[in-house]
Amino acid sequence: MLYELINLKKTYNQRTVLDLDRLCLERDKILALLGPNGAGKTTLLEILAFLIRSNSGDMWFDSEKVNFTRGNLMALRKKVVLLQQQPILFSTTVFKNVEFPLKIRNTPKAQRERIVEDLLSIVGMEMFRNAIAHKLSGGETQRVAIARALACDPKVILMDEPTASVDVENQITIERIMREINLEKGISVIFTTHNMIQASRLADEIVFLYEGRIAQSIYENIFSGRIEVGEKGAKYCVLQNGLKLHVSSQKSGPVRISIDPGAVKLNRKGSKPSMHNSFKGTLIQLTDEQAMVRALVDMGIPMSVLIPKEIFKSLHLALGEEVRLYCPEEGIEVFYSRM
Repeated sequence: MLYELINLKKTYNQRTVLDLDRLCLERDKILALLGPNGAGKTTLLEILAFLIRSNSGDMWFDSEKVNFTRGNLMALRKKVVLLQQQPILFSTTVFKNVEFPLKIRNTPKAQRERIVEDLLSIVGMEMFRNAIAHKLSGGETQRVAIARALACDPKVILMDEPTASVDVENQITIERIMREINLEKGISVIFTTHNMIQASRLADEIVFLYEGRIAQSIYENIFSGRIEVGEKGAKYCVLQNGLKLHVSSQKSGPVRISIDPGAVKLNRKGSKPSMHNSFKGTLIQLTDEQAMVRALVDMGIPMSVLIPKEIFKSLHLALGEEVRLYCPEEGIEVFYSRM
């Protein structure tokens, strides 16, 4: 086991931002931490990087208990690298940025040059070796930061929303890099994201965080919205993309909702629409989960649906096909937004 956290709690100004009963993360995997803003994802990364300590609880790394009061934190920090969402590069060349960790480790110059060239090739930045690093685009900066992190020869790379501020071309490249360093270099990768589709595409395992706690699958479909009152007093939650869901709730104003993926009904496009909460979408991903099939549907927002295998087989659906979703009110839970 790479990490094991037991009864771990982190608070700031009497506000609990993390409260984890038990979290085990396997080595040699790609793990996604998924959840809304304020869920505790970045705080968890900083604890995993040994940069901050919890207020209570125990933590193991590589099967050894971590003691934040001893002088072994520097040794642990050499095994783990945290890449921030907006990394800062030195005001020098790309080559010298990547070379820096090797220089402070007294790696011989000839060996440094070979390693840097290899790392720049991995991230597709070899043509930029002499470019001034702080003048690069956001995606290029992220790729150089990954190369510099790899120069530290870590066991684990922690990445805070690595593709949040990059264009599509760089997103594809960064995702390719994440897979490559995991498969070919055996480095464990743990990253945060708001993107369910990206998490499903990349990760061997997904951990859902909600308000500092590990959430069960009911909390997978989490969206921000606003409660509005329609005709005859009916309440709706208008989501960020304009979709309007009929809800039963006493709450008002800005909220977050979660939609139980097991409660959502999926049918073929030609099925008769229901009166409320019936939407068209496109089937974009299918994964096998024991007795269930997980379908990811693009309906302007990504909706995860869990379907018993026997029911899915009877639908005869294929990727790219248009489908209809029904979200029953009893499967929708409304929370007050913390934004």
